[in-house]
Amino acid sequence: MIEFEFLDIEIPGFDSEFFVLTINDLIKSEKFELGEITIVFCNDEYLLEMNNSYMDHDYYTDIITFDYSEGAIISGDLFISVHRVEDNSKTFHVSFSKELSRVIYHGVLHLCGYNDKSDEDILVMRDKENYYLGKFVSRETN
Repeated sequence: MIEFEFLDIEIPGFDSEFFVLTINDLIKSEKFELGEITIVFCNDEYLLEMNNSYMDHDYYTDIITFDYSEGAIISGDLFISVHRVEDNSKTFHVSFSKELSRVIYHGVLHLCGYNDKSDEDILVMRDKENYYLGKFVSRETN
């Protein structure tokens, strides 16, 4: 089951059905099964506080992933700063919807066991993100 929560934030036109379908497809493509995933959309300050409290990091980030997966069952919480996604979409000259998709898939890929700690890990993660963006996200959403 995939649930979405919005903490004092709105995403106009957010298509939860699209993400339920594509996240399920991503998880199956990676040879796992869906457990329970909650995606929480919040603001910069909320995620900064979480980054400080849980990760001991004092900087803004676009996503924090809490992994509760057991074996082949993928479960976890994804906390996403909508403000960071907006800023990143401008920085990278892509649409908000494409950047939001990238960040969500990034979090789900973490739940599937991918990391981004080393340069090599980052390259693998980016390749996977780009693969799923190409598979699921229309090219018109640049």
